[in-house]
This record gives sequence, structure tokens and C-alpha cells, in this order.
Amino acid sequence: AAICSGYRDRGVAININAPALEKTLTGIRKSLVKRPNRKTPVLTSDLQEMVRLFPSVSDKKPRLIDLRDKALLLLGFAGAFRRSELVSLCIEDLTLGRDGFVVLLRRSKTDQEGAGKEKVIPYGANSSTCPVRALKDWIEASQITTGPIFRAVDRHGRMAQSSLSGYAVSKNIKRNPHIQAQDASKYSGHSLRAGFVTEAVVRNVPRDLIMAQTGHTSN
Repeated sequence: AAICSGYRDRGVAININAPALEKTLTGIRKSLVKRPNRKTPVLTSDLQEMVRLFPSVSDKKPRLIDLRDKALLLLGFAGAFRRSELVSLCIEDLTLGRDGFVVLLRRSKTDQEGAGKEKVIPYGANSSTCPVRALKDWIEASQITTGPIFRAVDRHGRMAQSSLSGYAVSKNIKRNPHIQAQDASKYSGHSLRAGFVTEAVVRNVPRDLIMAQTGHTSN
């Protein structure tokens, strides 16, 4: 538009529909378009392998960081959480009922007004991969009673008071031995959410139910 205006100011006619001009603009658009960097989803079979070696509270000395990472992975997948949503969760956002946890997501990418959304996390059929049991184990071991659920833990088992960063979620996925045995660069914090959607589609879960869990507002 600026070029056309400049030519017109000089009294030079320019045809913006000229084939040569359109061809040039098309080439520019193609050169500027950045293809989305899609990450590999973490599927159910991957998740099972990722948490298989994590301890439970029945072990003599489970490491605090292992209990946290197990809960982080299972909850992230079951709730189809974005990594920013996962690290924003606080103990006050959890309600434990007979069938599992109800998680209040106070704000998300598609809820900028902060109206809030509840996600139901049911008990899993397999206790070793159950997100509810894993989260209860982490909360009990960490003794968190208020504030962020997922926090940094150093190599000495000391827990921070602040929440993990979104980057830390990606890092925890990438450093898992099962992911390391593949190509960790293909995975990210979005892989848990993408895995939930992929598995749901494969299992023919109705689209509206998938969207209700993920929080998508359009197909």
C-alpha cells in the first residue's frame, strides 16, 4: 500500500492486480510463513513407560522429586493441561471427591476474563498410572497445605515455595529416560496435551467431550 501511494504521488499509474506483482507478493508471503513446529504427542503407551520406574509411597524411601514428576506427568495428560495451566494450579484449586479430583482452572489461554473452568480427573483403572493416586502421594509426601502444587525440588530434597516454570514442565518430559531413548527434541510441554487429544480421537471419543476437557472453543 505504501509503495502504491508513493507511485501515485509521483503521478505514476500502478496496477495492483498485475500478474507480475501478484506473483512477487505470493513469493514473499511463502518466504515469510513459518510452519508450526509440531511436537510429538506422549501417548498412553509412552506415559506407562515414563512412570513405570517411578516409586510410590509404599517404597521405603521414595524421592520427593520422583513423586512430583509422576504426578505432574499423569495429571498433565489426564487433564489435557497446557504447561502454563499446570504450573498455575494451587492446593486451593483441588476438591477431592468419591470419584476423583475436581480441578478449578482459574485462568487459561482461552479464558482471559478469569471466569474459571472445572476439570474432572477420575481415578484410573491401573493404580500405577492413576493421576489421582499419584497426586495424593505427592501432596502427602510434600506436605503442601497451601499455594502452588508443583514446586522445584533440589538434589537434596529441599522444596521451594514458588511454583515451577512452564519451561520446567518441558524439561521434566525431555529428561525422562523413556523420552531420552527416543528423540527428546521432538517433545515439549505440549506433548502431554497433544497425547490426550490423539488418544481420545483414536478411541472415537465425541469431539464435544474432548473440547470440554481441553478447553478448546472451536474445532
